[in-house]
Amino acid sequence: MTNVLVIKANNRPDGVSTKMYETYIEEAKKVEGVNLTTFDVYEEDMPYFGQQLFDAFGKVESGKELTDLESRLLAAKQKAMDAVTAADVVVIAFPMWNLTIPATLHTFIDYVYQAGFMFKYTAEGQAVQLLTDKKFVVLNARGGIYSTPEAQPMEMSANYIKNVFGGVAGMQLLDEVIIEGHNANPAQAQEIIAEGMERVKQSVNKLVAVNA
Repeated sequence: MTNVLVIKANNRPDGVSTKMYETYIEEAKKVEGVNLTTFDVYEEDMPYFGQQLFDAFGKVESGKELTDLESRLLAAKQKAMDAVTAADVVVIAFPMWNLTIPATLHTFIDYVYQAGFMFKYTAEGQAVQLLTDKKFVVLNARGGIYSTPEAQPMEMSANYIKNVFGGVAGMQLLDEVIIEGHNANPAQAQEIIAEGMERVKQSVNKLVAVNA
């Protein structure tokens, strides 16, 4: 059995990355031996990462009573970490908004981006990846065109996700599907999106190899 965690990071019903998520889920349901779990960052209780979380850590160590917000933060962080821990494959379906990722997805990453969980430091100060036994899939949609050499340096969504899950945590990139340019080329939008959805369907086939 392969445990697949699908992180849904768009609450727009007509969003292209929402459709990518829906297509991936529908296709993955057809694969035998796959256990699918969705983590919708817009539906979960996910307070923003900040000083309150560090206050909560201190109170837990000293046995002091937590505030409601502190309790929610600890519970949300643990739930996100548990979801990643249980997964063999992590699929992230997200849009590029304002050159980067949605704030709710960033909050999820803030919860799991922790020394001792994603990575650790050696005595010499070198970072060691801790999630090398897992794989991840990038499903990203962006209305503009950012794959050109001129625009690529501005792209801080898919690159960020790959740097975190691949570079920091050490997960293997199983596949990457990016749909781009549908807003920049409205006359070709339907064709661009349809072709992208076919690539999403094909991406699910890679779960078969993981599950073998």
